[in-house]
Amino acid sequence: MSTPDSGPWWRGAVIYQVYPRSFADGGGDGVGDIAGIRSRLPYLAELGIDAIWFSPWYPSPMADAGYDVADYRDIDPVFGTLAEAEALISEAHALGIRTIVDVVPNHCSDAHPWFQAALAGGPDAPERELFWFRPGRGPGGDQRPTDWIGEFGGPTWTRTVNPDGTPGDWYLHLFAPEQPDFNWDHPRVRAEFEDILRFWFDRGVDGIRIDSAGLLVKDGTLPETLPDRPHPFRDLDGVHEIYRDWRRVADSYPGDRALIGEVWLPDRQRFANYLRPDELHAAFNFDFLGCAWDAAALRESIDGTLSAHAPVGAPATWVLSNHDVTRHVTRYGRADTRFSFAAKREGIPTDLELGTRRARAAALLSLALPGAAYVYQGEELGLWEVEDIPYELRQDPMWERSGRVDPGRDGCRVPLPWTGDAPPFGFSPDGAAAAPWLPQPADWKDRTVRAQTGDPHSMLELYRAAIGIRRSEAALGDGGLTWLPAPDKVLAFARDPGFTCVVNLSAAAVPLPAHERLLLASGPLDDDRLPPDTAAWLRTR
Repeated sequence: MSTPDSGPWWRGAVIYQVYPRSFADGGGDGVGDIAGIRSRLPYLAELGIDAIWFSPWYPSPMADAGYDVADYRDIDPVFGTLAEAEALISEAHALGIRTIVDVVPNHCSDAHPWFQAALAGGPDAPERELFWFRPGRGPGGDQRPTDWIGEFGGPTWTRTVNPDGTPGDWYLHLFAPEQPDFNWDHPRVRAEFEDILRFWFDRGVDGIRIDSAGLLVKDGTLPETLPDRPHPFRDLDGVHEIYRDWRRVADSYPGDRALIGEVWLPDRQRFANYLRPDELHAAFNFDFLGCAWDAAALRESIDGTLSAHAPVGAPATWVLSNHDVTRHVTRYGRADTRFSFAAKREGIPTDLELGTRRARAAALLSLALPGAAYVYQGEELGLWEVEDIPYELRQDPMWERSGRVDPGRDGCRVPLPWTGDAPPFGFSPDGAAAAPWLPQPADWKDRTVRAQTGDPHSMLELYRAAIGIRRSEAALGDGGLTWLPAPDKVLAFARDPGFTCVVNLSAAAVPLPAHERLLLASGPLDDDRLPPDTAAWLRTR
């Protein structure tokens, strides 16, 4: 929440992530699109959010769900047209909702015109300088230039074939082979992306979410990855020069345009370097997202986050789920409530009732913390991870790349349920012939928007109430936090003026601290006691 007196909007906003393929289908082909999003803008306005972040919607072969971009200045036909996107941005603004687009600067698609020219032109093509083409090692150059391991696991180099059919140079891809990495040492790459930022800012976009923000710069000497040496491609100092240039672009536009980085770094000081006053405005908080449902762990994560952001004056962000991770209703219903990609497996027992109760409490916790909060589409409906998608319908490349060990990310990307008692639950227009691109569970009939609207006990109405209070409370959004004395395994903190949040992560009900009135609770109270896995917002003066 942000008012003219509370600083730029991005410091305290509630930002809703739309995964366009799965939000709403306006065209009837079973795939979400811009027409569907436009039709559901009133729903988002009623939810009370401040901004929408759109996952990539650009032309793409979809080797990695659109993060393999072929054209950064257009819309993939499956989602609609650029004119429709411009209308969406304008219509959202009319409802008081800002927009954030996802830009992918580390790599593009192998279908991108630059890369196609680099391949077609052979070893001397000037476009090869825009990527990382290198000769192989060993006799005949048949060994990869390095033994670097990719971000999805596996090798990071693929060999090309010269136009005459002979084996050629290798190119670098930190992700899939269909995602060649740009060479950010080349001025043409830098100029291109500054122009891409201007293209979207000129269309009224309020913010840019930067994918894989710490990976852009590589050590051109191509050293191997060794424990006692700087990493050859993660978090190199040269990346900060790029973001200082981007900040100058953003600052040249009116209306507090924001740059928001996806930065995965365990070193909190290195993380904070991206948030210096002349670089990015904000970055995602993955430490909190992956944290166990445990009072001590959560407090350490919150304290660590706030202490890292304080020296650079940047606002923290709080995220419970996104398009890459197991939905938190499911995570919180397990014996191990942490999230890590390495631990993702099929068949882990889950208590969805317990997970839902904890997810309700987590919503109040995250929305009460200082800074900005992100809501991933469907979390406001209490959706769980869909873990029984038939093998033949799975789309995520992580499923096959892991040897079918990692179930992949499809389970958090299943299309949303809007109305009705059976799939497709209003995701597509009535009478649409095509089924949703991923199957929806029949049990979601109780989790549709229509089923939850007006039900005071539903997850949707909890989110609507919490976001509404957050908008009206001067204490919430950007600002500070003071921890309060609390029983063991209970979190309690004050936000000035006159607001307290209490979250009970213990196994027994605890008394509420002194207060004037209860503003909101994530579940029923036991007289004046807070039951386990329940949170409360209190007015204290």
